[in-house]
Amino acid sequence: MVKSYRGIARDTTAVPKLPSLIVADYMATRLITFTPDQTIQEVVRTLLAKRISGAPVVNDQQELVGIISEGDCLTEVVKGKYDNLPIFSGKVRDHMSSEVISINADMNIFEAANMFLSRRIRRFPVLREGKLVGQVSQKDVMKAVLKLKSSTWR
Repeated sequence: MVKSYRGIARDTTAVPKLPSLIVADYMATRLITFTPDQTIQEVVRTLLAKRISGAPVVNDQQELVGIISEGDCLTEVVKGKYDNLPIFSGKVRDHMSSEVISINADMNIFEAANMFLSRRIRRFPVLREGKLVGQVSQKDVMKAVLKLKSSTWR
C-alpha cells in the first residue's frame, strides 16, 4: 500500500458558504402601513401607539404610493390652527410625501449603506416587483455587517 505524502486531498471545487449580503435578508417585514384615504388623526394615533416616526402608504395592490411622517402630521396641525379648522381633518393623500426613494429587495447591503450615506435617509421602503415587501434601516445594515468577518467581509 502506498501512502501519499500530500495527505488527505481537499475538495477544491466546493465553494464556502458565505453569509447573505442582500437587503431582503435583513429588512423588517412586519410593517405598519397606511392607505391614502385614512385620516391624519388615525395616523397620529398609530404613530404614537407604535412609537414610530412614520410609515409607508400603500394602495389596494400593496404598491407603495408614499410615506407619511410625524412632520407631515404636524403640517396638518399647523394648517388647522391657522385656518381655524379642527385639527387632523385631512387625509393621508393630502400630506404624504409621494416622491419616495425605495430600494430593491435584492440590493447588496453595501450598496444600501452607500445610499444611506449619500441620501441622508434613515430608512428605505423595500420593493420586489413593484410591491412593498419590507423596510430597511441603517440599524439593519449595521446588524448585517456585524455578522461578517471583519478581515474578509465574508
